[in-house]
Amino acid sequence: MTRRRWSVMATRFLIWVRQVGALFNKDFKAEFRTKYALNSFLMFAVTTLVIVSFAAGPYHLDTIMHAAFLWIILFFSAMAGLARVFVKEEERGTACALKLSVIPEIIFLGKFLFNFVLLLLVMVVVVPLYIFLLSPSVGNPGLLTAVLVLGSLGLTGTTTILAAIVSRANVKGNLMPVLAFPVLLPLLITVINGTRLALEGYSFADGSAELRVLLSFFFIIITISLMLFNYVWED
Repeated sequence: MTRRRWSVMATRFLIWVRQVGALFNKDFKAEFRTKYALNSFLMFAVTTLVIVSFAAGPYHLDTIMHAAFLWIILFFSAMAGLARVFVKEEERGTACALKLSVIPEIIFLGKFLFNFVLLLLVMVVVVPLYIFLLSPSVGNPGLLTAVLVLGSLGLTGTTTILAAIVSRANVKGNLMPVLAFPVLLPLLITVINGTRLALEGYSFADGSAELRVLLSFFFIIITISLMLFNYVWED
């Protein structure tokens, strides 16, 4: 009986994985036909980065300032690039088809995965460019990578559920940053401090508290999002 139950659970899990992958593949192909989100994401991030580099000029920035500037750029870029993930479905008239074809949890996970990959692609461009233009010393690249990945997971999870809420609003406008900032404030404080530790060359043991907070934030936001998404998406 136990073996049969595990077999059923494994089959359901594989079906979920295939459906999430199919939804991600649909969004990925659609995005790279138009490149709307990626272009707006990169344009905002690179423009902000260039402005910051000119403003910093000859001044020497300490590590906390570098960490804060980097995450301010990533935060507002995410607000500009990731907020339309559900609005696009409403505008194209495909939202109803999604509701009929797959369960809400699959939709959320597919959109989350798409946003996460999109954010990683932008980070691959923005972070090296930031290091090149502003020349911060990176004492522990491994810790910096871990903070960036875990921070982007929490940022993407929060942005995805809030994007679903914003897509149902009558007045969308700049609603996304207004909703996101209070929710993401603990995450931003943690990633800025974790990035500072990485730039100053601290070890993984020294940054373990920040990494645990980021991982906990991610699991909490994903759990809450999966619980609430059905009500947000169906109503």
